[in-house]
Formats: sequence, C-alpha cells, structure tokens
Amino acid sequence: MSGLRFIENLVGFGRALRTVGIPVTPSQVGELTQALSWVELGDRAEVFRTARAILVKRREDLLLFETVFNTYWRHPDIPVPQARARPPAPRDPPRRSAFTVATYAAFKARAEMEERDVADRAGTYSDEERLQRKRFAEMTPEELDAARRMLARFRWEASVRVTRRYSSDPTGASVDLRRVLRHAGRLGAVPAYLPRRSRAEKQRPVVLLADVSGSMERYSKLVLHFFHSLVRSMTDVETFVFGTRLSRITPHLRLRNVDRALAQAGREVVDWAGGTRIGACVGEFNRTWSRRVLRRGAVVVVVSDGCDRGDPSVLAREMRYLKHRCHRLVWLNPHSGHEEYAPRVAGMAAALPFVDNFLPARDIQSLREFGEVLKRVRASGRGIGPRRLGETRPPGIRVPVGSGNA
Repeated sequence: MSGLRFIENLVGFGRALRTVGIPVTPSQVGELTQALSWVELGDRAEVFRTARAILVKRREDLLLFETVFNTYWRHPDIPVPQARARPPAPRDPPRRSAFTVATYAAFKARAEMEERDVADRAGTYSDEERLQRKRFAEMTPEELDAARRMLARFRWEASVRVTRRYSSDPTGASVDLRRVLRHAGRLGAVPAYLPRRSRAEKQRPVVLLADVSGSMERYSKLVLHFFHSLVRSMTDVETFVFGTRLSRITPHLRLRNVDRALAQAGREVVDWAGGTRIGACVGEFNRTWSRRVLRRGAVVVVVSDGCDRGDPSVLAREMRYLKHRCHRLVWLNPHSGHEEYAPRVAGMAAALPFVDNFLPARDIQSLREFGEVLKRVRASGRGIGPRRLGETRPPGIRVPVGSGNA
C-alpha cells in the first residue's frame, strides 16, 4: 500500500469515528500518522493500541472505537468513507452509503444469517400492576418467577426509635453542656454561641419468623425471597424458619446472590415441608434467642397460616411472653384478606389476641402494605394503636385487613 493511499485511509478512519460520535480532530489524525511511522504496521495489536491511545479521550468510547476499528480495517464489504468524493461512472453500480452504526449492525445480522426473537415490552407496566394484585396461590410458575424478580427490586424501611444517646443538632431542644465547657476551656472564655443537641434516632431491630411446614409449602420459597429482600434492604434483621424445630438462617440470607442464599439456607433446614409445632418453636425462640435479638424495641414479624398440631394453650402462653418482650408483634397470614376468611384454626385463634397487626400476605400488594406498616411504627410508646393484652376477638369473626392496629 502506497503512503498516499495509507494516509487517505487514516483520514477516512477518522471520519468514520466522527460519524459514530467519537470526537476526532484532524490534528489527532496527523499525530496518529506520525506515531505509526515508529511502530510495526504488520502488528495489528500494536497499531490498535497506538490508535486508541491517540484518538480516544473518553472511557465510554472504548468499546465503540474497537468496533469501528475492527470493521473498518477488516471487512471490505463495509463501505469506507473516502477523503475525496468522486462522482460514479454512469454505468457503475449504485454508490454505497457511508459507514454508520446502523450499517454495521445490518452487516452483522446479514453475516450471522439467523432470526432472533425480540421481546415485546409493550404493556409491561400493566402486566406488573396486574401481577401485584394476583394471589400467590393462583400464580403460574412463570408468574411466580416474575414475582420473585419484583421482590428483589423492592427496598424496605423499618421505623426508627429514639435512643438514649445525644447527637449534635443546631435546632435541638437542649444545650450541649459538655461542648460548652470544652469550648470554654479551649478559648478561656464563654463561647459566643451555645451548642445544642437532641436525642439520636436508630432503626428498630426486625426479627422475622417464617413457617416452612407442609401447609405453607406453596408459599415458603416466595417468603424466603421476601426475607432476603428485607435483609438486603435493612441493617439489623434476624431471620428464623420453623416447622417442628427452629432454625436460624440469618448468615445465609446475607449473601448477595439470592439463589445461593436460599440453597444454603435450605441445607440448614431439616424439617422443610413437614409437621407444624408453632407453640414449641416460639417457645424455643423465647428461651434461646429472645434475650439476644429482642432488644431496643424490636419488631417481630411472623409469617404463618396458624395451622398448629401442638397444644393451643402452649402457643398462647409463648405468644404472651413474646408480646411482652418485643415492641411490636405483626402476623402475616397468606389466607387472610379473603372475604370469607375467619381465624377459626385453633393455632391462629390462640395467637391472635397477642398480635398487634394481623395482615394478609396473599399478593405483592399486601406485602407493600405491610412495608408501610413497618415504616409507620412510632418511635415511642407501643406502636400504632396496639390492643390491650387481654382483649380477644370472638372465634368465627372475620378479621379485616390491618384491623385494630393501623
């Protein structure tokens, strides 16, 4: 290739880069021409690195530059812009269009010679809205996968509590006497202004307990996806599952990959899809874990249908103890929220008098409503309007969504 022809090709290469949006000036092309006289033109990698170092100034242009370089210098089928526009002969074939990203994509599609299905994204928002209100028990496997992906995108927030510690606050209600004395000792006089302080706030601990017995088998995996989303969104979260025994799975759900987290958690649970002893499992939690995790106004969330094969009096006794140990006790039931639902199951009827919020977990929308309740728990007192400890509901009475607590 002659020197003049090579320079014309370099000028055309610069024009091709400008066509796709990479800013290349004539001075840069001149610098590239001078730099290539010092490298081996037969070494393609060395030429590529030299051209990239001189012509590319932005990180986001690296991939596009590589695409244009490989196309311009390798494929003769792609038209090369010429330095001078020459009128075609009257009987010559039609003139080819200039190199663009569209022509390069068309060339690749023609070279691959295969058809590809393009997913139709129309109506995606409407599909997600419909999916949020569809019951988990009525979803197909494909819809359940979509619901799990939707849960992975959620970000949850827990309420905060007022701590005993103070923090610097220019609009605080009290004067920070320690800082006043510190400034006075350093300056040798009373400071010109009085530093103020207020009580610091911190997120409440959240404790999650999920029923993974046989009656909850169709919901168990989705509930664990829900727990993984909560653990990834908040800082102080403890997770447990129970069937006939209690298992702590907090370390596994802290993994970023949800599939790996659930796989490791599943290996730790030996009573998956087995019997149910809610009272005994809650009692084990009260004896072993309550003093460790139910601290500083913790919120306890139980996910279960209330089907218990044990003694209802044991469950009532353990729920009473758990009620006194935590700041807020929330129960999520996948069967609640239906017009004909009533908590007639012995286990659910025994636990219900000690529950602050009895909420449905039948679809994604109900989980969103639970998130709002979790965020609304007040920083002082006993939360959002709790019931008195001795108050009970007559058996057979339907429980409205969020009744008596929200």
